[in-house]
Amino acid sequence: MSLLSLSLPIPILHSSTQNFTSLRIVNPKNSSTFHFHKKLKLSIRASAVTVHRNFPVSREIVRRIAVSTIVFLSLGSTLFAFSAFASTQIHPRDTCVTQLQEEQESKGTGVEKSENVEDVDEELQAAFEKWKSKTYALTVPLRVVSLSDSFPPVWLKDFMRSQGKRVKLRSEFRQSLQDIFHELCIPLQKGKINAKSALAADVVTLGDTWLSYAIEKRLIEPMDGLEDQDWFENLSEKWKVYLRRSDEGKLDSNGKIWAAPYRWGSIVIAYKKSEFQKRKMAPIEDWADLWRPELAGKISMVDSPREIVGAVLRYMGASYNTMDLSEVAGGREAVQKNLASLVKQVRLFDSCHYLKAFGAGDVWVAVGWSNDVIPAAKRLSNIAVVVPNSGASLWADFWAIPAASRVAIDQIGGRVRGPSPVVHQWIEFCLQAERFKGDVVPGASPNALESPIKVSEELTKGRPKLETNLIAGVPPSDILAKCELIEPLPENTLSEYRWLINSVQKPELSLAKSLRNRVVSLAHSFLPKVQSKVA
Repeated sequence: MSLLSLSLPIPILHSSTQNFTSLRIVNPKNSSTFHFHKKLKLSIRASAVTVHRNFPVSREIVRRIAVSTIVFLSLGSTLFAFSAFASTQIHPRDTCVTQLQEEQESKGTGVEKSENVEDVDEELQAAFEKWKSKTYALTVPLRVVSLSDSFPPVWLKDFMRSQGKRVKLRSEFRQSLQDIFHELCIPLQKGKINAKSALAADVVTLGDTWLSYAIEKRLIEPMDGLEDQDWFENLSEKWKVYLRRSDEGKLDSNGKIWAAPYRWGSIVIAYKKSEFQKRKMAPIEDWADLWRPELAGKISMVDSPREIVGAVLRYMGASYNTMDLSEVAGGREAVQKNLASLVKQVRLFDSCHYLKAFGAGDVWVAVGWSNDVIPAAKRLSNIAVVVPNSGASLWADFWAIPAASRVAIDQIGGRVRGPSPVVHQWIEFCLQAERFKGDVVPGASPNALESPIKVSEELTKGRPKLETNLIAGVPPSDILAKCELIEPLPENTLSEYRWLINSVQKPELSLAKSLRNRVVSLAHSFLPKVQSKVA
């Protein structure tokens, strides 16, 4: 539409020096020029436009016309620019949904709306699952306090490699299980926790003999949510029965799980083949061989009441976990008599030095835990290691979570109100079968307790050969069936065990003290010679 189609009164400009004023109005149909007298008032309609002319016209009117024109044109351009700007500010639809709709439209217009929504939901669900599977740069601390040499250092590197950069692993070692247990007890007694203490760790090593007491004294906390953990589901039923305990630490089929095993072994008997062959003695095969007269004073043994009395019970055909000694054939008196005979055979009861005496040649037989005996036997020559044919006790080391969350403190070392969320990943890693390949761990895989692992010849090729009936740290299946895990006993039974030990006379002078005295005497005899040379 032309701007002149608006019905507006338009003043007509004129010349001040002439009597006529000319106005040219362009009509779409034809062009005409009209001349007006200076005093004339005339209305002309051209193309639906009415033009009024009032004379005379002053300069003020001209100025107003110019200003009105400028305002009109500015307003029109502003309105046009605003409509264009507003159209650019409308938010686009979701990109993913738009792309999906365009793809569906390109396939055809016959797709129903409900089907489109379902396809969108499937695509979004697939995208969400893909996002969940990604690994993000989130650092999670994990502090592990373990028994020295209970697993190879390569485990730490392999675990870090499997977890990427999201885990900040801090591993510390203690020389004995007693040291770890001591650190768990002291802070709770004082009510104050040192950030470097084992109690402030996320997970610690705990021996089987300490497990019941740690539960009873609330030094560790139960493991929750195990039903969703693969490592617990794959654990044999024998372990689950053994680990399920009451709040007092006793076996309880309805109890909680307080720990996870990561290695185990058995009591073994090591003997020097060279000494036996020289004297034409039969090799050791069972507990009864320890009572042979020719071995009197030639045996060293760990100093553990459960193991000492347990050896006597197995020799008599009873269980390691016998709660009432009166049920044994011959009663408590028979147990006491056989124990006294064994004490006369043993030259040294010492859990720390029994292998030193064996290595020095002062004794020919050593009775101890497989994780101690086997590495020592591999360093020596002409040594045989056997698990007694009638069965033996089984030991185990566990991962347990310290009960630091019970202490009223905001932050405890690497822990803030609870253990690290990657504790179960660490446990599952330690239980993998490949961790125990190559005989690098002084112990057996927990998975081999009921299904022994077969060892290929390639793994044992080039390694020092040890004469033993153990296979990858596991007793033969027929002997393993007769072996027993050490179970917690009632306090009255433990008191009876202690009474038996105290009722028999142990060697007055331990071999460790005699060795020390021998070194001191040699030093005293050597010192005067040195002083004389200096003089």
